Amino acid sequence: MNHAPVTDWNPRTRRSDSLEVYLLGRVDFESAVRLQKRWLYEITGRQDRMGVLLLCEHPPVVTIGREGSRSQLTVDNRELQSRLIDLHWLNRGGGALVHAPGQLAAYPILPLDRLGLGLADYRLALEQAVIESCRELRVPATRRPEYPGVFCRTGQLAWIGSAVRSWVSYHGMFINVSPAMHLVRLVEPTTASEPTTSISTQRTRPTSMHSLREHLIRHLAGQLGYQHWHLYTGHPLLTRTGKKVHVSA
Repeated sequence: MNHAPVTDWNPRTRRSDSLEVYLLGRVDFESAVRLQKRWLYEITGRQDRMGVLLLCEHPPVVTIGREGSRSQLTVDNRELQSRLIDLHWLNRGGGALVHAPGQLAAYPILPLDRLGLGLADYRLALEQAVIESCRELRVPATRRPEYPGVFCRTGQLAWIGSAVRSWVSYHGMFINVSPAMHLVRLVEPTTASEPTTSISTQRTRPTSMHSLREHLIRHLAGQLGYQHWHLYTGHPLLTRTGKKVHVSA
């Protein structure tokens, strides 16, 4: 069941089998990682099925996961610095990715064991939620067993870069809605045969972040087995300073 966005935040005071969804807007990458760690600690200590989904966009940043290397980047450190783009090495699955406005970053922090999900089940749930969301936008999309993510006729439009600690997931998946493609292409494609693309490119017309986000929440909750979810705008641990958003100490 969907609920209108609310601002009060106190899920730890009750037992919950729902998915708590936070619409964060644009958040700098370090703050998103710190917020995930806070929720990772919280979910690990609970005994119920409550999960958290953080949805946001990032200013331009490059991240490299466990299967990635610096050789995937098409520019050197000097050019990244001149563009004011930071580089982060992460303990997540996947290779190098560029994150930028127009790309939806989805971070599910979920008790996989209490949801009855193995790692393969979890990956399939993420991919299927994206595929069904794309279908509602009239974008035929598919998955490939050998490459985590989602593909369409013009290339790969979604990537999975998850991590799991004590059977609680964090990090997540990234969906190109309408990012600046010259930024996205600072990293070589995951597969040599599949270019990097976006939903807007496939549809050949603008696609709003709001429309994809709405579809994704509904389909992801269904794939993960949640009958109820609650929407929150922002998060009380995030504070805005100038043009940046930070996690409060």
